[in-house]
Amino acid sequence: MSNTWKQRREGGGWFAIWLIRSIGRYGGRPLARLCLYPITLYFLMRRADERRDSRAYLTRVFGRPAGLRDVARHIHTFACTILDRVFLLSEEFRRFEVRVHGLDGLEAQLAQGRGVLLFGSHLGSFEALRVLARRRPDVKIRVVLDKAHNPAVTQLLDALNPEIAAGVIDASQDGPSLMLAIKQAADEGCIISLLVDRTHPGVPVQVAQFFGEPAEFPVSPWLIASVLKLPISLGFGLYRGGNRYDLLFESFSDDGIDLPRRSRSVLLASLVQRYAARLEHHARGAPYNWFNFYDFWNLHEDASETARLAMGADTGVAGQRDAALRRAAGG
Repeated sequence: MSNTWKQRREGGGWFAIWLIRSIGRYGGRPLARLCLYPITLYFLMRRADERRDSRAYLTRVFGRPAGLRDVARHIHTFACTILDRVFLLSEEFRRFEVRVHGLDGLEAQLAQGRGVLLFGSHLGSFEALRVLARRRPDVKIRVVLDKAHNPAVTQLLDALNPEIAAGVIDASQDGPSLMLAIKQAADEGCIISLLVDRTHPGVPVQVAQFFGEPAEFPVSPWLIASVLKLPISLGFGLYRGGNRYDLLFESFSDDGIDLPRRSRSVLLASLVQRYAARLEHHARGAPYNWFNFYDFWNLHEDASETARLAMGADTGVAGQRDAALRRAAGG
């Protein structure tokens, strides 16, 4: 099986996800959490690829060989956050103890009145960031999400809150359409949330040092940010066990970013490396919150070509890409 996350089969199936959702909604969160133990055991025993990649990641973080107990805790943490999505999407925030850090910086960016890009990741629960809607009900949050991946999870959990589902910006649409949708949300003063840690097959990447080894990160979020010139914040919803979450916000760029062609390669590499350093910092502080269950450090044979394209060395193709992004943005 390929290590690319897009090619990993969906775990559990529609019925299993529907079942845990139903138990959570009608039996309550305590009963549903008991069911997570057999679910964890199932994935631990049956999903060899995820088990292997979890062990490799934890070994890298801990600096020692990770054992089966570590992997089980890793999978169980992920299962806990998936269950909590049922309640977070239903806006049942009273069930959780949520501590918020760094909100002042995000609010200062919102005060500029031109929208904010909130860069998230698969570290922790991105759904937990929806608690922000309770703190700032006057601000709309639009999430950029690939609806085609994990359709069972998407369909079942979206059914819990049609209003949130209607506000999702589909990341699978073509580049100009995606840019136009993001620009429209920004013009309305929204927070636009993107997950910026996973690459997609066939798209440009930038290599950065991450936990001491080179890893690929997507380029498109930074190109979008450079075109729209929006403030950027980082957001992490870290699960701390039980019903406890920490929401962490960090201002990354208050004035937006600029990537002029003559210095794009250097600036892009610096931005992505800076982001990778912050992601690593928080992953070290909450290692079991890492929910990229694939070989994150696997550099494909064409990595050098895609990185070269990302940094603008292939000026013809890069110029066409930038022109399409600027047309969509009205620039």
